[in-house]
Amino acid sequence: MSKPKKSYRKREIGGHTLSPESLMMGFGYDPFMSEGSIKPPIFMTSTFAFKSARDGEALFRRLAGRHEEGDPEDADLIYTRFNNPNMEVLEDRLTLYDDGEAALAFSSGMSAITTALFACAEPGTAVLHSSPLYGASEVFIRTFLPGWGVRSAEFDAWSTEDEILAAARATVKRFGPISVIFTESPANPTNALVDIAACARVCDVMEKETGRRPILMCDNTMMGPIGHQPLKHGADLALYSLTKYVGGHSDLIAGGIVGNEEMMTKIRRMRNYLGTMLDAHSCWLLTRSLETVQLRMERAFRNARVCAEFLNTHPKITRVMYPEFLKEGDPQKKVFDEQCLGAGATFSFDVKGGKDAAFKLLDNLRLIKLAVSLGGTESLMCHPGSTTHSAVPADVRARIGFTDGLVRFSVGIEAPEDLVADLGQALEHA
Repeated sequence: MSKPKKSYRKREIGGHTLSPESLMMGFGYDPFMSEGSIKPPIFMTSTFAFKSARDGEALFRRLAGRHEEGDPEDADLIYTRFNNPNMEVLEDRLTLYDDGEAALAFSSGMSAITTALFACAEPGTAVLHSSPLYGASEVFIRTFLPGWGVRSAEFDAWSTEDEILAAARATVKRFGPISVIFTESPANPTNALVDIAACARVCDVMEKETGRRPILMCDNTMMGPIGHQPLKHGADLALYSLTKYVGGHSDLIAGGIVGNEEMMTKIRRMRNYLGTMLDAHSCWLLTRSLETVQLRMERAFRNARVCAEFLNTHPKITRVMYPEFLKEGDPQKKVFDEQCLGAGATFSFDVKGGKDAAFKLLDNLRLIKLAVSLGGTESLMCHPGSTTHSAVPADVRARIGFTDGLVRFSVGIEAPEDLVADLGQALEHA
């Protein structure tokens, strides 16, 4: 539902536009609606009372998408599956870095992805997706969507605009209209970059040729909103596992989507029926985490650069997939320079000696932890081929440059010299 420009949603002071890191301290929240509490309290309730029977009727009309005159905030709380004060504050603040009109919070990153696909990809249409993707996304699109009458095709993440357009035309010819172009940039775990602007132009061509414009989605989990803002390059939806950098403390599971109000209304309706919303306590935790996301990610980005440079010169490492190491003349570097605000803090590298050597490295880490997630304050490493991407077919992994010795490294905010020391001693055993 559309929201009025309340004083606590103002984005400027005296003509000066406020930055997201300042707005995170109070945007979307009025202390005097909560007994003057400077921070939003946790609204641990399933159900909200109506002021009157008429208010209840109006709220359900709005929930169904029917317009009502008046201020929708006069009585807009119904049931926590639909909305909750903590969820509304969080969703307001999630729009800030991406400069989106609206945002939605979900119970996990995968619930955000699946809900968006269910809302936007109808039976009889196709999803065209970049490759590689996060393993669960890949399996869902390839394995589950066909059961709902949605077929899929792919293009390499590093494809040129002409190659993406050719893939789109081939998909239309084979399966019918494309409802969604689903991308992940940077890709997990290789950091391959998708040209989001090129994908947006392909969507425009599809609209002219087929009468239907695909919805362009970008999973921005790997870089996060500090390093990459896909809406500004033509994406319709930016999707996140908020578990990762936004949450940042490895203590919650959540997902988010940012986009325009019209598209959010469609996905919100699907969320209402699927029940994939985020609980109030996790919303509260994320609101707290958003206040420091810029500080944490800037530190992690700096640490990642130090670690990547160390690995890049180590004799036991054959390749480091870190965006700042892209060479002039590489189309990927052009995409990085034009569409990314930083190199991120998660990257992969190949250990000489394959899987056995990679396992020896991982088993000898002392400070860096062996775990599959990313984006936390602590540094983590894993072997994607045997964990997060084990369900991706071997031929697909080989095609995208996924070796047996590939290790993914999520760099945290520890002292960088300590991380380098741990890498050095662990590599002695590899």
